[in-house]
Amino acid sequence: MDSLDGFMKSQAPTPLRPLLGQTLLAVEDSRLACEALRLVCIRSGARIRRADSLSSARRHLQVYRPTVVLIDMGLPDGSGAELLADLAQATPRVSVILGMSGDDTQAEAAREAGADGFLAKPISSLAAFQAAVLAHLPRDRQPLGPRPLLEDEIQPDRIAFHDDIAHAQEALAAGEAAYAAQFLESLAQCSADSALRDQAVRLSWAPDNADEIARTQALLEDRLGTRLAV
Repeated sequence: MDSLDGFMKSQAPTPLRPLLGQTLLAVEDSRLACEALRLVCIRSGARIRRADSLSSARRHLQVYRPTVVLIDMGLPDGSGAELLADLAQATPRVSVILGMSGDDTQAEAAREAGADGFLAKPISSLAAFQAAVLAHLPRDRQPLGPRPLLEDEIQPDRIAFHDDIAHAQEALAAGEAAYAAQFLESLAQCSADSALRDQAVRLSWAPDNADEIARTQALLEDRLGTRLAV
């Protein structure tokens, strides 16, 4: 544990910053989703670290001991369920283990793997995020007194969307169309982009189809051009 982690864990939570003292590891390949998590963590008082793959998360966990781990169910090198199961059975156990996905049908798979709970993406409600974590934290790490009912909606920086589009382009160029389809479907859910979602679904049905790959690449170029123009 580094000295900053030790300092963070010595801080008592407050009603306005109910996760003060917690260190959260987000295992998430989308920068847009991570930016949303960064914002809710800042508002909640938690410190956040990020791993963008299963292998990166495992390396991180060999060195650091977070109190909360959020794991996306679809990662570039495998299913988040693998890491959920490992952490759920580990001793000592992480205090809170949550699955995440833009596909809410993954909630059952996350719980079956050993997750304490599930967060549906996009993560935009500060109150919902705090409630999901606090529901599983030990009582001695809970803030004292009533908490205000927050109605804040989180709006991540759209530059993160641009970064995710570039990441999907790289995956397609590397011949990883099936992963790109999964990634883009989740990104479309988080960004409320129905055209992108529809194309991601078509690509997921036919990841080896050259025409679908070309149509996906063209749509990504369009999104990239639009973001650059902004």
